[in-house]
Amino acid sequence: MSYPNASVNLQSESTNNELQPKSSKFLGLRFPFRLTLSRKIGLGFGILIFFTLINFIITFITLHKSRKLSDDIIDIYTPSVDALEELNVQILNSNMLISNWVHVQSGDDNFDKQNLKKLINEDYPALKLRIIALSSNWSAEEKSGILKIFQAIDELFKRHKEIMGQLSSFNSYEDPMIVFQIRPLVEGGEVDLLTRDILKSLDIMINKEHKNTSKVSNEMISAFNLVQSIVTISGFFLIAGGIIVAFATIRTIVKPVTGLKDMLLLLGKGIMPETKVAPSEDEIGEMTVAMNGLVDGLKRTSTFSREVGAGNFSSSYVPLSDKDQLGHSLLLMRNDLKELTSNLEQKVNERTEQLEAEKKKTEVLLEAVTDSIKYASRIQQSFLPTEIVIKRSIPEHFILYKPKDIVSGDFYWFDKRKDSVYFAAVDCTGHGVPGALMSIIGNFILNQTVASGDGITPGQILDGLNEGVTNTLKIGQADSVGSKDGMDITLVKIDYNNKKLYFAGAFNPLYLVRDGEITEVKTDKFPIGHFAEEPERKYQTNEIDIQKGDMFYIFTDGYADQFGGPLGKKFMYKKFREILVNSYKLPMQSQKEALDSAIENWRGDLEQVDDILVMGFRIS
Repeated sequence: MSYPNASVNLQSESTNNELQPKSSKFLGLRFPFRLTLSRKIGLGFGILIFFTLINFIITFITLHKSRKLSDDIIDIYTPSVDALEELNVQILNSNMLISNWVHVQSGDDNFDKQNLKKLINEDYPALKLRIIALSSNWSAEEKSGILKIFQAIDELFKRHKEIMGQLSSFNSYEDPMIVFQIRPLVEGGEVDLLTRDILKSLDIMINKEHKNTSKVSNEMISAFNLVQSIVTISGFFLIAGGIIVAFATIRTIVKPVTGLKDMLLLLGKGIMPETKVAPSEDEIGEMTVAMNGLVDGLKRTSTFSREVGAGNFSSSYVPLSDKDQLGHSLLLMRNDLKELTSNLEQKVNERTEQLEAEKKKTEVLLEAVTDSIKYASRIQQSFLPTEIVIKRSIPEHFILYKPKDIVSGDFYWFDKRKDSVYFAAVDCTGHGVPGALMSIIGNFILNQTVASGDGITPGQILDGLNEGVTNTLKIGQADSVGSKDGMDITLVKIDYNNKKLYFAGAFNPLYLVRDGEITEVKTDKFPIGHFAEEPERKYQTNEIDIQKGDMFYIFTDGYADQFGGPLGKKFMYKKFREILVNSYKLPMQSQKEALDSAIENWRGDLEQVDDILVMGFRIS
């Protein structure tokens, strides 16, 4: 009978020894008091949290600095560069428009004159206000520089207004004294010199803003590199520290919790344990008591959940304690479900009304965007020559014009000078809104180039167009590196008196059908927009003797590049030429319908991939 007593005494002595404060060691550190499981875990993770907090503070400060730099680029530097470049374009446009004002005799309702007045009276003042607002963030030197530029521009536009006032009507161009006094001003004179000085000053200002943007961008990149280094190094130490803390914690806890394993495995499978574990007199024992209470609570919770799920909202449930979050959440859930069930239909209706309102807002926004693009289409259509105007000079002709989108990057152009007729098919880079903007630039430069003198050849016109597009888009300059903007074009001049047809082109060829035989006349293989890279290359003018009944075709690449057919392949130029040969004797409208029907049947349900433009005319 002495063995049991001895066993009890030993256990009591051991327990008393464990309760006495003693030196403990955790993670290589010695403490003059006993570390409980909670203290060990708290110490280990406290160290990790401390270093994590330090890492977070450093990262937050660096990211805050980077965000400020990014905001400066978005809100100050980039808008400043854009605004200055827009001002540069306005000065270039004003120079072209005032030159056209002086050299082209026209009335006050001339489109170019209206554009110049709008630029001086509306566009420039608005842009000036925007640049002044942006300059509040510039240096004193930059502010002084832009003010000087504005003074020079105001003086330039003052000269423009004087010229506009003297040549204010169609008849004023017939006064030789006025013309003699004004033309020297824009032909190397005061207006031309002032314009050059302004453009030079603007280039300096734009380059300076580009350098400011690059400087801030480099600072931002450096800040991000610092964040990357900090995150990498701290991440390594945090992972290593986490491994050490996890190893020590597992070693301290795994053995004592073996007795709870079976109960946890059953709970993990959703099975309520029938046998309870006897608690011990330590922290693991406290966990055991809590586990037994949890099992009882889960059983009651399961029963209560089934009752609520069945719609029995009057069933009773008592939480484990006042701080039993799950229990109180279940009671709250029961009340919420009861209320939700009674008001579900009302909430569904309210949500439906909200979705309908959002849908209407989206439809209004979509309609506004579509209306804007349709209005842009009407503006683009106003640039295109009308059928009546073309038919006066070319009675037998057709134009198949099928934009991919509402607005188009393809356009056709027409002009008549004395006994010669000019017209062209032009394919600008891109389609939709970007292509339409390019088409407006091309149409304007073509009109300006042809107006420069009588007897100008197609090759000379393309040279002028090439140079104008290059200068307008600043192709070849430092801020346009990689730009591929340009045009493919076929331009024809018909001299009916001499029975000659002259033409030049960039990539796009000319087709001639005579006596049932089709001939492809190739053109130069470099596009409009190459001038800055190879200014010595010029476009060649080709000459053809025309005969009555000759059928000519000019076009862009959209027709031949359309995908379709049973295999979804391109239409190709071979099929295109076959249609032309088979239909060239038909009336113009019939030819147009034949081409349109063929490409639509080929396309089927597929999307149109590009703008389509085909023009045909017969020598009569």
